[in-house]
Amino acid sequence: MNKDGYVLGLWDGHDAGAALVRGGQVVFAINEERLSRRKLDIGFPRLSIQAALAFGGLAAGDIGPIAFSTSDFAKTLTRCFPSLREEYYLLRRRKKYPGPLNRFKKMTKYRITEWPSSPLTRMASRAVIRRELQRAGFQAPDIRLVDHHAAHAAAAGFSAGFRDCLVLTVDGIGDALSGSIWSFHEGRLNPIDTLPGKASFGIFFEHVTNLMNMRELEDEGKVMALANFAYPVPDKDNPMLAFFAIDGTRIRAKYSSTRMYHELARILWRFPPEQFAYMAQRTLEVKVVELVRNALRQSGLRNLAYAGGVASNVKVNMLLRELPELDGLFVFPHMGDGGLAVGAAMWANYEAHGIHAYKVENVYWGPSYTEAEIRKALGQFPELSLAPCADVVDKAAELLARDEIIMWFQGRTEFGPRSLGCRSILARPDSMDVKDALNLKLKRRVWYQPFCPTMLHEDALLCLEGYQGPPNPFMTCAYRTRREKRRHLAGVINVDGSCRPQILAESGDDPYTRLLKKFKARTGLGVLLNTSFNLHGEPIVCTPADALRTFAQTEVNHMVMEGLLVSKHAAATPLSPAQAKTA
Repeated sequence: MNKDGYVLGLWDGHDAGAALVRGGQVVFAINEERLSRRKLDIGFPRLSIQAALAFGGLAAGDIGPIAFSTSDFAKTLTRCFPSLREEYYLLRRRKKYPGPLNRFKKMTKYRITEWPSSPLTRMASRAVIRRELQRAGFQAPDIRLVDHHAAHAAAAGFSAGFRDCLVLTVDGIGDALSGSIWSFHEGRLNPIDTLPGKASFGIFFEHVTNLMNMRELEDEGKVMALANFAYPVPDKDNPMLAFFAIDGTRIRAKYSSTRMYHELARILWRFPPEQFAYMAQRTLEVKVVELVRNALRQSGLRNLAYAGGVASNVKVNMLLRELPELDGLFVFPHMGDGGLAVGAAMWANYEAHGIHAYKVENVYWGPSYTEAEIRKALGQFPELSLAPCADVVDKAAELLARDEIIMWFQGRTEFGPRSLGCRSILARPDSMDVKDALNLKLKRRVWYQPFCPTMLHEDALLCLEGYQGPPNPFMTCAYRTRREKRRHLAGVINVDGSCRPQILAESGDDPYTRLLKKFKARTGLGVLLNTSFNLHGEPIVCTPADALRTFAQTEVNHMVMEGLLVSKHAAATPLSPAQAKTA
């Protein structure tokens, strides 16, 4: 086998991971949390690198360039002193109580993240990464340092499939910037402008999340969901809208990042939480849309490729998609920092081999497992057994139609924050009883956070306002549902009638698409509730053992694992929603 051309990307910050690319293909990508079982793990991705090499049948010497991202002062400091990042991880995830200096440390953190990269920080970051790679078996690694926002831009621009487009990155902060604007034309990414770290939409929303006693970098989606339950505040009465001013593609902030936190705290004192969330969400919507409209107008481009943590806000993305100035929107599926390993690898591949286009039809980029491996893992769980089944897809459709909840383990692990039909928990989309059972017994999520649907393209045409295609299989954008279809989607829509769908083409012949078709044959609608295969606070499952352990801890009776149906001995009859709620 010719092993030339492999490029390894890695990210050793929040949601660490590794990616392997070759030519115009992402060969493998995974985040460290899936293997370490520490949600949103932080630090050098040793397990991810090992998994990437094992998947490709590669040795360290078979790898060409190795790319990593971000060398600002704050990131370099945590590389040199790993105890700092571990303490922040434990505090952020509520695994450690804050000490008396916590507030001072938090404010200091925000200030030093605005200090840019320098020759000294780049040299120190390279030295740490080189040392870690040598420990992992790379004797003389060819290390490439990629700017934080260049990595985000490469992931979005090279994957979007547009001949030319505007490329936008917006997040908290990285390499002292909160975002960047590029044009992609004739295979080249050309910088247009940068967004200063002192005027960060991401840090603004992070502050909001933290002030609402939620976990920053993790619970921003809860803020977005809660905003839907507020009595709307008119824009003229929303003090947060004055926090940012947009002038063309430039952003100015009224306050420093630390002063902004205190001003937001003053606003929260005056308003109930749901209105506070509404005003923050509205501010993000107004300002990001204004920035994008200005950039489209100035560039003359009509397609947008988008990445960065702020791109996870699907309600903002819905407004962008609806802009009359925009013909096409692509949001990189792993838009946050967890996608930087892929972006860094793509940028290094671009520089080393001129590759600038990747056909991203799915993000099934992690490991897969054989039936023999599943059977071996099953031996560790005597309370579970294989149920006789000639066609597991057909059986799963039958159980779902009968109001059962199904755990679904198929193929390669998805890359990114969403379960997209390989590591999923599935249920009917129209049952509030099933939705409540999922929330109370399995996911243990806040009551206002909705579940999401997977739907076939032809059903999306019937259920979603303004949807014409092409299918979006990545759950990166919200859509408004048609009023007359909402009773059929009761378990997968928000209170405002919107949803975040995964939309699949009917032409697919994979097990998941076939399941939707068979479910439609029984119920008349090719839509399923699809949520991530994990318990509250845990990463999405990766291995058969992860899946079986999670399954054994729940009150769900059946799980499909490749071509096998795994059941519990005590499950003589399916667990009904009423039983699930009272068990």
